This record gives sequence, C-alpha cells and structure tokens, in this order.
Amino acid sequence: MSCFGENWGLEFSREEIDQALADKKILSLELELTHACNLRCIYCYAESGKALENELSYSEIIDAVDQAISLGARKIIVLGGGEPFVYPHLFDVIDHILESGATADLFTNGTLIDKEVAEKLYQKKIPIVIKQNSKTSEVQDFLAGKEGSFAAIQKGMKNLIEAGYPDKEHRLGIQTIVCQQNYNELPDLWRWARNNGIVPYIETMTMQGRARKNLDLEVSTEKIRELFEKLAKIDEEEFDRKWMPRPPLAASQCARHEYSCTVCANGDINPCPGVNIPVGNIRLNTLEEIIQNSKVIQDLRKIRHTIKGKCSDCEFASNCYGCRGHAYQITGDYLAEDSICWIKQC
Repeated sequence: MSCFGENWGLEFSREEIDQALADKKILSLELELTHACNLRCIYCYAESGKALENELSYSEIIDAVDQAISLGARKIIVLGGGEPFVYPHLFDVIDHILESGATADLFTNGTLIDKEVAEKLYQKKIPIVIKQNSKTSEVQDFLAGKEGSFAAIQKGMKNLIEAGYPDKEHRLGIQTIVCQQNYNELPDLWRWARNNGIVPYIETMTMQGRARKNLDLEVSTEKIRELFEKLAKIDEEEFDRKWMPRPPLAASQCARHEYSCTVCANGDINPCPGVNIPVGNIRLNTLEEIIQNSKVIQDLRKIRHTIKGKCSDCEFASNCYGCRGHAYQITGDYLAEDSICWIKQC
C-alpha cells in the first residue's frame, strides 16, 4: 500500500529538490507555446483563444528550453498556454527536448489528437495529460465553451488508447478542475480513471482569468474537503492506495516553486500559472539571471521558511504549502496561508 510520507505525491525526491535548491538549479520548466486555442474554457487561467501579437518565435522557444536544461531541468512540461496542438512546431519542440536528454510532458485538451498524432506520441513515449472535466457531454461542452468538445475529447482519448496508452512506458492522465457543475460525478470519474490505468489529476480551481467572470463555478472549502475525503476512501478501499486529503491536488501535492517556473508565450517568466507575476522576460535577461535576481522566485524557493499565517506552523509545513496560486489570487500575497485548506481549521 502506498502511504502518506515526505515524498508522497512528488515528481522528484526530497533529496533531489534540496540539492537543486543548494546548487541554485531547477528540475523542471513549464513552457507555454502560444495563447491560441480551439476551445474557450470558461475557467481558463490564461483566457486563451487568440495568439498574442508578441509571442516567442520558434528559435526563442528552443533557446528557453536550452537555458532550462543547462540549469538542470530534467523535465519540460509543455502547457501550450492555449492548446499545444494549435502550435505548428510542437513536435519540433518535443524532439529538441528529447534530443537534449530531458523528458517532455504534454498537457492538451485532446481534441486535435487523431490516429496519426496518437501513434507519433506513443512512439516518442510522451506522457500525456488530457484536460477532461466530465464524462457528460453537456457539462464538458459547457465548461469547454464549445459545443462538440466532449465528442472530440473522447475521440482523442480513444485514439491514444488504440495507439497503446497507457502502459508502463506511456503515462496517460486526465486533468480535472473541481467546480459546481461536475462536483457530483467526480468520484465516478476517479474510479473510471483508476480502473483504466489513467492517472487522475483532480485539483482545486484558482479564481483567475475567465473563472473570475464565472463565479458560479466555485466550490466551498467544506465541499472540497468532503470530495477529497471521499476520493481518499475510494483509493484506500478499492485500489490499495493511501494518502492524506488536502488541497490543491487529490492524491498528490505541489512543490514546483522550489525547483520550477513558467515561461509564458510572450517570454515573461512567472513563478507558476497561478502566481502570474511577471518577474522578468527571457528576451531581456537569461533564465538564470531572472531566477537568481527575482525576489518573488527566491521567496518561493524558500517557501518552507517564508510562508505566512497558519501554514507557517502547520505540522505538515515541511512537505506542504497549499496552493500558492490560490493564496495569491485571493489575497494578493503569494506567501499568504492557503485559505481553502481545512487542515488548520479542524
């Protein structure tokens, strides 16, 4: 049985993270390619849709990847910013990442994955996470802001599965935000994912971007707690997995601020998509200079010591800091306690 511990839910070990901090290195980079997107998700943090006028060129994106790898990055997480498959040089970027010795994770809405694309992804052993919020067409189409999205996502998922996903060398996941519209079906969605070898990433939503214009999406802390406790019970009783329910991710945790940052489509460097504070631009300074000279990033790299409020004296502060994006979007302070966390409210 997997259990809650120091390295529970982390993509890198505590030792690797501590070494990266000591060496002033990074372990991963989140990379936006474009703001162009074929959907209009009503919760989108970036309010993506049309490409920005000043987006990074292909050569600038490649340079950003090279800088990240030279700083120690072993994983490049391709977010798109909008939808990665709208970007015309996606596979060129992926190939460059792989040839440089790093791994490439890909987050996509899945609607543009045809059979040929699915087979290509499988051959390259690219971990894929599909943004799927519901198994109901009406709910999925509503949240995606476009009719027919559900059918297109299901087709993309089918193509990936027929290509061979998931198996030991080909991780497949779904990314799901918790909102009022899908709340009741999330336990069944979780079971479906687990039963099919798909990794479920169910997470709390930061009220930013389009979500600020759709306040009926928001779910109370108490309801999130009830959901996470229900998912934890399902995992323990049905799948022999044990973890402690806490935000922002079910069965996982965020530690990205200690070893990562985000390169936005216009070259701005943000600590993460949720803490959308531009701390520099890769066109003006190197990634290393920006990371080392940014007070915001340095504060967050030392988050175990700089965090404020109830989070600072929480018994789990050594391996948890809640959601920095949620704290920032609610309070304007990226070091504030995460008010959605129920641990210190018990």
